[in-house]
Amino acid sequence: MALFSRTKILYSTTKCYMNKYCNLKVSVRSLMSKQLVYNEFGDPLQVVKFRECSVPPLGSQEVLVRMLAAPVNPADINTIQGKYPVKVDLPTVAGNEGVGIVEDIGKDIEGISPGNKVIVTKPVQGTWRTIATFTKNVVRVVPDDLGVVEAATLTVNPCTAYRMLVDFVSVKNNNKVVIQNGANGACGQNVIQICKAWGIKNINIVRNRPDIADLKQYLECLGATYVLTEDELRSTNIFKEKKIDKPSLALNCVGGKSSLEMMRHLQHSGKMVTYGGMSREPVSIPTSAFIFKDLSFYGFWMTHWNEQANPTDKEKMMTDVVSLMCDNKLKGPVHKMVKFDNYKEALENALTSTGFTGCKYVLDFTT
Repeated sequence: MALFSRTKILYSTTKCYMNKYCNLKVSVRSLMSKQLVYNEFGDPLQVVKFRECSVPPLGSQEVLVRMLAAPVNPADINTIQGKYPVKVDLPTVAGNEGVGIVEDIGKDIEGISPGNKVIVTKPVQGTWRTIATFTKNVVRVVPDDLGVVEAATLTVNPCTAYRMLVDFVSVKNNNKVVIQNGANGACGQNVIQICKAWGIKNINIVRNRPDIADLKQYLECLGATYVLTEDELRSTNIFKEKKIDKPSLALNCVGGKSSLEMMRHLQHSGKMVTYGGMSREPVSIPTSAFIFKDLSFYGFWMTHWNEQANPTDKEKMMTDVVSLMCDNKLKGPVHKMVKFDNYKEALENALTSTGFTGCKYVLDFTT
């Protein structure tokens, strides 16, 4: 057992008490965890409260985890607001993703050992806390050399990017082109990097901004073939001049006019996958897209995929994504580490549009 002063854990060793009547061994354990808890749905800045709570005894199928980091995602915000389609029993600890170090294991645990680095693989497990107990089936051991940010953000955006590039159009090794909007978002950055690793040409659409040249350069360094603003997409000649084939797959997280413009450039029988709606405008599909171009339209939600997928597909996905990360072909998103005590700064960021397409804030439990 260990004493971790950074998380203010009091974890005492077993003491023996003896008197003239009997020999009595008493295990004294008082383990405290800092947590972000909400008792009602609403504005995260109002309903999320800092609490210090005792950790219950470890069950036979549970692992005790000292959390290292956990991101603040749009889905976390929507869950706290009560707008996310996942059932949550209140009160609860916030947070869906995260990485930590195993400190102790239940007596019936196999395949996990103290000292292992683990990620939380299922949502609404409450990752915004310094110390947590999780059942074995919601954690996964990852390599020690996997970066903290990469591990903390692994299960949502990288896996979403992977699935969208695998499940709808056979783009790998088939000279297919992918187009996406919101390309500077966390998922978009993962799409670009996986495309580069797999040799897939990609066209990336972003909103215009004062630092657009720097953003384009950054995305190109990640592996973007082309980066265009929404206005540039409307007037581009890259398809007419045969600089690149028209895309077979469009990935949409914006909706509205942005999705319509991507739709116009899709090849005959192309497919569009929608996984977000940052503009809060609907995806409007012209009748001609169905009749004359034979386009297909799909929605994708990582949580639903995880609920329906078979273990073999899950394992292959996780193995592939972790391998890309360990090979330095898939890096974590642009991010800022925020001390746990400053959690409101992270919430404020996620409540703005920059939290969707800009810098991701990650709660740091080690400081």
